[in-house]
Amino acid sequence: MTVNVKARALRERLAKGEFILAPGIYDGISARVADKMGFPALYMTGYGATASMLGLPDAGLATYSDMVGRAEMICSVIDTPLMADADTGYGGLLNVQRTVRGYEAAGVAAIQIEDQEMPKKCGHTPGRRVVPAEDMVLKLKVACEARRDEATLIIARTDARTALGLDEALRRAKLYEQAGADVIFVESPESEAELERIGREVEKPLLANMVEFGKTPRAEVAKLKQWGFDLAIYPGLGFSVAAEAMRQAWEFLKDKGTSSGVAVPQYRDMHELMGFSDVWDFEKKWAQP
Repeated sequence: MTVNVKARALRERLAKGEFILAPGIYDGISARVADKMGFPALYMTGYGATASMLGLPDAGLATYSDMVGRAEMICSVIDTPLMADADTGYGGLLNVQRTVRGYEAAGVAAIQIEDQEMPKKCGHTPGRRVVPAEDMVLKLKVACEARRDEATLIIARTDARTALGLDEALRRAKLYEQAGADVIFVESPESEAELERIGREVEKPLLANMVEFGKTPRAEVAKLKQWGFDLAIYPGLGFSVAAEAMRQAWEFLKDKGTSSGVAVPQYRDMHELMGFSDVWDFEKKWAQP
């Protein structure tokens, strides 16, 4: 049996009652920056991964191969456990089995699967449709059975709130708990009262999506813990501030004809961040006379 060491570490933290605060990462640079900061977990955002790979919206356009490849690359450069968006599992039950095993082999500690119809749409956007709850239950049962190490966490996300209401979203959450999901993710609640109700009614570890510019109010961790949440992801924070910083820097360059004096802060240790010191040490060791 494959041993998923990072998944076991993440499970242990949850079991001890530690709140899991996870920033959204999407490429090698964001992964390396976040990995150095001591977070208990990182979250590979589907929005950010699709945007950075394809320059396209998160609308079911990234394939399983795209996403598992991105997850594998990220896992190869970080030590922190990775939670990763796996959309709908990329198809039917056999696809779900392949997705779980592929993500697990890539090094992912927690795999998120949602109950949307294919092609899926990004959370907090209009027009999302969900499959029958019974279909998602089967997907979750397959996902739990497919993992090589029982420590690998399966995160069950429901998008039913927006189209079908909170009662239906909570009904699904309870079914997904019974199906074996390790973490429950009710997407896009629309008020603090809804967050509180979700916290009261869901028994298993509960994830909150604190997305930028979304439908859900962004609550502080202290409130989320008080309401019964165990994990929070911030998928849009990194890429939204990075995009704005680039826009400002390039606007300065266009206007001034130089980068000297640009006001946007710059990461000063990029060579160290990207591992150039290891390259230079290697070259010194193996330099030809």
